[in-house]
Amino acid sequence: MHKVQLSYLLTPQRGKDALIRNPMMDMLHAVSEQGSISKAARALDLSYRHVWGSLKDWEQALGRSLIVWDKGQRARLTEFGEKLLWAERQAQARLAPQIEALRGDIERAFATAFDDSTHVLTLYASHDAALSALREQASQRGLHLDIRFMGSVDAIAALNAGRCMMAGFHVRDQPQRQSVAAQTYRSLLKPGLHKLIGFSHRQQGLIVAKNNPLQIEGLADVAQPGMRYVNRPEGTGTRVLLDDLLAEAGLSSADIQGYGTEEPSHTAVAQAVASGAADAGLGIEAAAWEKGLGFVPLAQERYHLVCLKSELPTAQVQALLRELQGGEWQATLDRLPGYSGALAQSGKVLSLRAALPWWSYRKEKRDDSVHAAG
Repeated sequence: MHKVQLSYLLTPQRGKDALIRNPMMDMLHAVSEQGSISKAARALDLSYRHVWGSLKDWEQALGRSLIVWDKGQRARLTEFGEKLLWAERQAQARLAPQIEALRGDIERAFATAFDDSTHVLTLYASHDAALSALREQASQRGLHLDIRFMGSVDAIAALNAGRCMMAGFHVRDQPQRQSVAAQTYRSLLKPGLHKLIGFSHRQQGLIVAKNNPLQIEGLADVAQPGMRYVNRPEGTGTRVLLDDLLAEAGLSSADIQGYGTEEPSHTAVAQAVASGAADAGLGIEAAAWEKGLGFVPLAQERYHLVCLKSELPTAQVQALLRELQGGEWQATLDRLPGYSGALAQSGKVLSLRAALPWWSYRKEKRDDSVHAAG
């Protein structure tokens, strides 16, 4: 069975014909009406050579004859050609209302591109419930967030490679200088090149079954024999957080049964626990709440947005800052389980050195060298 592909044109004015045009059908119709290839070409304002060659190409592609090519005789369609025109008329008649609705949807979507008061911002980010809420809220005021969820490391790498305008990642409040987080992000973020924007403050913890029947209180309990853990992939901020928490608890990845079992999002981790496939997984409280599960808080986090310093004055970023600084966004954060609007610093442009204290390591290294020299 031959397949159908649809396309569209973007023009200043809509044509009178509401049908989806197909050049082969237009040529077949013209040949049928005019009785010759040359007259059909004139009617379509095309060259004879173009119409003749196109019809031959379509015959080869379809494996069927379209035109009766008798020299000196009036050109006419084969039975197959006639059936094609009949089938197209039937399809166009049945689909006309849907086609008109689809055309309207496409036109409304493209209207955004021609509206100077609207903005589109491409954002690669670690999975977060608040980002989804922001996308819905901001779109009502003409700021459209084109979000692609991925691991924090991949998101910042995409920003540095120029594939997006902004990235989203998360770290604990006051991350330690020798933490896994510091080792992970230090090479990706550069003072003077990047600017941080406060976004949200949230809790991460263990997502467990409803009412926590296994009495899990921390990672030491998860490390007990028989416990089944579900992890996030390498390169995600939550995986980085887990490795930090394990090190602080004197545990290693080998102590956790299921460390190698991975799910792509907080929601997927919660679903694994809800289905009984796992006993616990690190995630945000909002994901546990959505599935009606228990939650054991382990860490307070700041979720940061980051862009190149040179992009800060752009219309898209400035529109985002206004949205984040508004009272409506603070209220939205407060309604999300595990989030705090008061602690979020939403929309504030932050210094890397102030927000991520590990950047002071450069100064300390210089001081150490001075003392050694003395």
